[in-house]
Amino acid sequence: MKKGFIGEMMGTFVLTLFGCCSVAVAILFGEYNSIFQIGLVWGLAVTLAIFLTRNICCAHLNPAVSVAMVVAGRMKIKQLPGYLLAQVLGAMLAGLVLYGLFNASIEHYESIHEIVRGTAASVDTARMFGEFYPNPGDALNSTVSLPLAMCAEGFGTFLLALFIFMLTEDCNVGRPSSDMQPLFIGLTVSSIIFFIAPLTQAGLNPARDFGPRVIAYLTGWGDAALPDAVGGWFWVYILAPIVGSSIAALFFRYVLEPMEIDKNKHCGCEK
Repeated sequence: MKKGFIGEMMGTFVLTLFGCCSVAVAILFGEYNSIFQIGLVWGLAVTLAIFLTRNICCAHLNPAVSVAMVVAGRMKIKQLPGYLLAQVLGAMLAGLVLYGLFNASIEHYESIHEIVRGTAASVDTARMFGEFYPNPGDALNSTVSLPLAMCAEGFGTFLLALFIFMLTEDCNVGRPSSDMQPLFIGLTVSSIIFFIAPLTQAGLNPARDFGPRVIAYLTGWGDAALPDAVGGWFWVYILAPIVGSSIAALFFRYVLEPMEIDKNKHCGCEK
């Protein structure tokens, strides 16, 4: 359990740090000018984090994935609290490092754009840490409601969990080799970000959102670090991904996996 805790914390730290820093660099320095570029960075971050940690933990690096693994019967529920805690701590640590590296630049950006940290306008910089809906980076999109944001995040995480199950399923003869699985999972994350991010910034990971958001809340952004006054940060970026991944787990466990086992009776995945 100690190895798993350290691995999940380290992997979630790397994933969150690389991804959030790409958003910070895009906002502060204009180095990325498209969702395609940032989405690729996030996918690469996921890939590298899995390669880094998969020999010492399950490399879930995402509470929604860990819950899905329990629902699908791939992990014991007694392991879940430790995994969730490790993932949140890793993401919080990434948020602290992000703040330490870029706070001077953030202050300069705030000064130039006459942004007072903690006001509604400071959402522009708070989005380096946590996600918001509608995406503050898309001036054309102002019609994303709470239900739509929940559906977008839930559906995106449903797809992510489903791909993870099928890419790692022994009975799936079309799965990539073990060496290539992290790359394809990373590409899945990038692909989902490409169409979800304009709506909600595409969190898909409750730890990646909650950990840095807490750091933003404690370092001056306050209520501006929260998307709205009705707890949208919880419903959209924590609950919806967990519900989406759990539905994917049930669909896989009771529909797809039995079909694969029936088709490949000697694949060795019978429980």
